[in-house]
Amino acid sequence: MTFYDDIYPFYPLQRTSFIFSTQLLTVILVFLVLVVTFLLILPGIRGKSRVLWTFRIILSLFIGVVIVALNFTSDWAEAQASTSTTYKSFSSEEVDAELGLHVGLYGINITLRGNPVNQLNETINYNEMFKWQDTDEEYEKALVKGLPNPILYIAEKFTLNSPCGLIYQYRHSGQYASSTLWTAFCCWLVANVLFSMPVILYAGYMMVVTAAFIFFSMASFSTIMNLPTCMFTVGTTGAFQTEYSGSFWLALATGVLCLLIGVIVVVLDWLIPERIREAFSVGVDNEEDDVYFGEGYLNSNFLTGVSTITDDLGKAIKQTSLKELSVRL
Repeated sequence: MTFYDDIYPFYPLQRTSFIFSTQLLTVILVFLVLVVTFLLILPGIRGKSRVLWTFRIILSLFIGVVIVALNFTSDWAEAQASTSTTYKSFSSEEVDAELGLHVGLYGINITLRGNPVNQLNETINYNEMFKWQDTDEEYEKALVKGLPNPILYIAEKFTLNSPCGLIYQYRHSGQYASSTLWTAFCCWLVANVLFSMPVILYAGYMMVVTAAFIFFSMASFSTIMNLPTCMFTVGTTGAFQTEYSGSFWLALATGVLCLLIGVIVVVLDWLIPERIREAFSVGVDNEEDDVYFGEGYLNSNFLTGVSTITDDLGKAIKQTSLKELSVRL
């Protein structure tokens, strides 16, 4: 054992693993607050409309939170492998670990977890984030911090000076995918506004447009699969290649859901427009809102008096007109 507890002097501290994205957590908390808020006002909705409103709110908020959260997830594509590899620079000691590469729209996460976690008298559990806009700077910081060799090896493949040139395609694909997702979110907002107005047909169209932009984002991200193969070989593992992961398939499912909602609304608005407006509680008069004044009674004596006065007034006007006419003649 050395004075530094078997850690080389240029490794200042043992790293702790990344726990959870604060941005993603913020998005989830915001939408949870919206769900709770809408659930609190549901008791004020009477009749069968309560069930429809509950279904609409939960489904709509689910689509919205997925569209926003997909911008901050780091598992659009990923690769994992079990390997036995050197752990630190200037050392021949090897560790058995699970190595993972997780690709998002704004950067990559590289994970390294020991098998078992405690090896070489330390805890091997890393999750390092490298963002596209400053990959080289973060890679230099990783070198200074003395991160394990497998993490540095993969991170070096995404630097600007790497012969693979992966960062250019990955960065541009992620930016375009993120932009189209935010556009889909705006279309989702417009669709929700239109659903509250007597223009259900256009709301259905906007849901179809929302689905289209989600598919555009997937198409943009999938261009990274057309890159020339850049082989990752870490330790005893073979080819280390990325494949589509959870966020990509979640985007596909959400896009299909938006498309189905849009098509169903458009078809129903064409077949049974009155029923679909009744289901969304727009453009339909509510019988409960009609005011009942009860039976009315008329005073016959009052009406007789009014009629007599009217007749006398008419005769007086006629007599006056005849006198004026005779005088002029």
